[in-house]
Amino acid sequence: MGRKILFVTTDQQRYDTLGCNGGTIARTPVVDALAADGIRYERAHPQSVVCMPSRSTMLTGQHPSTHGVWMNGVPLPVDAPSVADVLHQAGYRTALIGKAHFQPYLDPFLRFEENAMSRDGIPTGRTHRGFEHLESATHGPAGPVHYAQWLAREHPEAIGGFYQVLDGSLQVNGEGGGATGAPQVKVNPIDRSWYHTDWVADRTIRWLDSLAADDDWFCWMSFPDPHHPWDPPQSEVGRVDWHDVPLPAGYPQRADDRERIIGDKPRHWRLWYEGELVTNYEAPARWVPASLTPDQLREVLARDAVECELIDEAVGRVLAAIDRRGWSDDVDIIFTTDHGELGGDFGLLFKGPYHVDALMRLPLVWRPARSALLSPEAPAAPVAPLAGPSVVTKPVGLVDLAPTFCAIAGVDAPPWMQGQPLPVTDADADARGFERVLTEWDSAIFGIDVHLRTMMRDHHLCTVYRPGTCHDGTEGELYDLDEDPLQQVNLWDDPARQALRDDLVADLEDHQPPVRSPQLLLEAPA
Repeated sequence: MGRKILFVTTDQQRYDTLGCNGGTIARTPVVDALAADGIRYERAHPQSVVCMPSRSTMLTGQHPSTHGVWMNGVPLPVDAPSVADVLHQAGYRTALIGKAHFQPYLDPFLRFEENAMSRDGIPTGRTHRGFEHLESATHGPAGPVHYAQWLAREHPEAIGGFYQVLDGSLQVNGEGGGATGAPQVKVNPIDRSWYHTDWVADRTIRWLDSLAADDDWFCWMSFPDPHHPWDPPQSEVGRVDWHDVPLPAGYPQRADDRERIIGDKPRHWRLWYEGELVTNYEAPARWVPASLTPDQLREVLARDAVECELIDEAVGRVLAAIDRRGWSDDVDIIFTTDHGELGGDFGLLFKGPYHVDALMRLPLVWRPARSALLSPEAPAAPVAPLAGPSVVTKPVGLVDLAPTFCAIAGVDAPPWMQGQPLPVTDADADARGFERVLTEWDSAIFGIDVHLRTMMRDHHLCTVYRPGTCHDGTEGELYDLDEDPLQQVNLWDDPARQALRDDLVADLEDHQPPVRSPQLLLEAPA
């Protein structure tokens, strides 16, 4: 019997929402305990700060430029390489339960295979991207996913309680609600056990219980929360009183301070803050970020924290089910998210082409199987001795997850994977060259195109803006993360940092990944 893999992802979760990362609002004892027993990463970055490109990176082990999903709405080809396929061919049972989003969800005619499978299932004797079992969910009761069908069939009276994400013109809704009128907040009377967080855990447990005791398995359990809208079960909202939520350190409380900080960044920051420009589909089209009040932000953060707590408890239920099967010592558990959330930093919410820690610094925890920790002869990852709990401060990426899964399974990572197995200590990271991590953004929607290339190296964050409708190719961002951890002082035009900037830019360009050609087409907004 080999090592099994539980891969847990959330959607749009900030680094500082976990207690083990210094979070103080949400209580996350289950994931905190995994970190206390394993490896906690302080500088894990996504290769894209939106869902579809980032999730495609986790599946393929490739950068967005290479796998080709350059923005939301660009479907990942069905024959794209997949770590699940590698593991399945090595004898692993494989499942993805929850949010997949490798193909667009805005798909009323079921053009895309993943959405059609919510109706037709995976054909007998086949897998989909290497997964033999697929049950899909997203943020509410709409769309072509298994959860929506289940809710409509079993609890149709609950459908109207969710926030309506799209308005009548298919634009993203910015309507406010709750106690403060905060954007994309809604009182949701749904029974907690019917909400998608518990549904994902329930379906995961059901699949695990279907396996034989000696099966090796890879299960990707993918929670849709805490991605907006913020409409958790109202019965749980009282866990966190929004009145008591402190404003985050990254939120300048004076409007003139917010405007000064944003004004020193490339021009699309200020244009979005003032409601003059929307650069991506998921940001509400008619919401003006400058209108966000401190109390609205507190209510959003409180509901976000509630969603994080519900996820933590759901993970705990799945771990208890694993323990009942007698597998606890043989399971590697990796917990992360696809990208962050602005969460009030700079006075902003949601996400977009804003390459700062709010969106790029991710929670990442790896608790290796206890059997591997107890056996120094174990052939699979960890790839370096791990004497006890560890904190890795060196930069790593989600692109490193797929080769890590291969290492855990004891199979060679295919040459098409561009990362390498995650380090387990800083010494291990240094020995294997974990020096920099890359993130990219490309978008073209509403007649606006924006293109960013970012590198984190040596405690500096450097972003190059390629030419587009908002930028002429000369703008950029440079932050010293030691001097300015909140990234409020843009050093791009500082003459004293020109040599450093030029060195970082050259290094960034030298390490750009291969680009897929021809470019995949944008086929839906999201």
